[in-house]
Amino acid sequence: MKKLVLFIPLVVFLGMGVFLYKGLFLNPQQLDSALEGKPIPAFQLEVLEKSGETVTNETLKGKVGLLNVWATWCPSCKYEHPFLMTLARQKILPIYGINYRDDRPLAIRELSREGNPYAINIYDHDGRLGLDLGVYGAPESFLIDHKGIIRYRYAGPIDRNVWKDTLYPMVQQLQAEAAKDGAS
Repeated sequence: MKKLVLFIPLVVFLGMGVFLYKGLFLNPQQLDSALEGKPIPAFQLEVLEKSGETVTNETLKGKVGLLNVWATWCPSCKYEHPFLMTLARQKILPIYGINYRDDRPLAIRELSREGNPYAINIYDHDGRLGLDLGVYGAPESFLIDHKGIIRYRYAGPIDRNVWKDTLYPMVQQLQAEAAKDGAS
């Protein structure tokens, strides 16, 4: 019996090793989202640039859109920003920003300096909406259909390759579905 007890740490160590080894092959951009296929969580928050003006989840319905979580403290968001500006100029779909746990004046100043790709920018100062979306950090983006349903979640900065290979094909499919339903 005593010899059997001596093997318990070895078994635990091997079990943890297998678990950690499996984690090496996971893609951090592909996060499971309990909200895929479900509506955007209900919210009523202020517009970043206009204190007192509110926006709700209902505001985001009607068109296929990209909901982008960003912050001034996020280095990856700064990397992603020029591509979002390019995407906004192409007018393929509206980009809705969620300014996540940030300083409002600093965020407004950065957008005025670097450009504002967002059709609407939601100020999520305390991170409630981010928490409801299951956000791990910034940047994260969600493709939403014309009915306000989250169809895809992407964690990490969006660049030309991510757009071309992953997001744009989905956007085209969602826009075709919206056109079939008579949405713009």
